[in-house]
Amino acid sequence: MSVQLVANILIGIALVVFLGYRQATWQYLDPTRIWRTPVIMAIVGVVVLAQTAATITTTDVVFLGIEALITIAVGLTMGRITRFRTVGTPDSKGRTLQSRTGLLGAVLWIVLLAVRVGLDVLGGHLGAHLLTSTGTILLVLALNRAARAVVLDQRIPRGDRRTRGMMVR
Repeated sequence: MSVQLVANILIGIALVVFLGYRQATWQYLDPTRIWRTPVIMAIVGVVVLAQTAATITTTDVVFLGIEALITIAVGLTMGRITRFRTVGTPDSKGRTLQSRTGLLGAVLWIVLLAVRVGLDVLGGHLGAHLLTSTGTILLVLALNRAARAVVLDQRIPRGDRRTRGMMVR
């Protein structure tokens, strides 16, 4: 087992656990910052991919396309199932809006991981070796978070609903 594969596995597990936890628990939401995580992951992913000496094959492109479609669909679903609530006591930054996707969001992370691992294994057997790159993993996760952000940006309670503390589904 290569060092890169071990690193990819550890990074993947850490991100899934962290993001799964955040999906299942109420987290303060700053509407101006929902794009920060996907942008940072995308930038780091591109930098890591730029340093990779791998050759991109047609098989890589096909598997990356399939994976991108699946991860975007899961991200859109996560954005759609997100629930919002306001709390009476703001956090240290003055935020009162919280969000979560609940257990279903955590399950979607596990499904996304299982699909990703399955595609990586199948793609690896067919010659798509770019799938296992850390940069590719980060870009796929960035796509997921960006798809979620697109939906959240449209659904975030604004104005009267936020000040009245209504639960919005």
